Amino acid sequence: MRYIRSQSPLIITLLFLLQGQCGFAQKEVKGSLAAEVVQKQELGYLLSVPQKTKEKKPLIVFLHGSGEKGTDTEKLKIHGPLKYIQNHKLDAYILAPQCPENDYWNAEALYQLILKIQKENDIDPNRIYLTGLSMGGWGAWNLAIAHPDMFAALVPICGFVDRVPMIENCKLAAIPTHIFHGLLDDVVSVDYATAIYKKIKACPNAKIELTIFDDANHDAWTRVYDHPEIYQWMLGQTKTQH
Repeated sequence: MRYIRSQSPLIITLLFLLQGQCGFAQKEVKGSLAAEVVQKQELGYLLSVPQKTKEKKPLIVFLHGSGEKGTDTEKLKIHGPLKYIQNHKLDAYILAPQCPENDYWNAEALYQLILKIQKENDIDPNRIYLTGLSMGGWGAWNLAIAHPDMFAALVPICGFVDRVPMIENCKLAAIPTHIFHGLLDDVVSVDYATAIYKKIKACPNAKIELTIFDDANHDAWTRVYDHPEIYQWMLGQTKTQH
């Protein structure tokens, strides 16, 4: 009869750990994927056409807020330029897209819509202006950062600002931009307006203004869109080579 002396608990534990490491080692596989992601969005819209169209005219693109989503395009006349022209004249095309009910503004869908309107109408490509309120202000920032060469002026009002415009802010420096926000806004903090203003202002040759209404809550847009000054300012801008 042979007796085999038991190994110490420490040696047994070390052997077990070594066996475990060898038994469960995983391979690394390096690879890459080229994927095309297609997003489909159907946009209704209203287009106001100026009285005289024998020569090229400017285009104002207005993006509404979340309250005007859906399919009832009459909502697009509640705020903004289409409300203004009910009692005033503007010698410009006004395009007001409508965001679907359960969706948000898609920059590429908006871009394709503007291209369609340009193709079908005699629009001055150097005088296309972009503005929006609340969710539309957010959409305007994202559309401008995606296609900065399209716009002669940008007017975002009380809009949230995404990370990408914050990082790539100098793409917008050459676009004359006027930001409006209410100091008392409890829906979208005024901090977004001040932060993006400081970012763009620091870029070389930046053309940016910021107006903060110290007595306004989220509705900072009525006093902007209901008066002629903002339209005079926008229509006075002409796109330069960026």
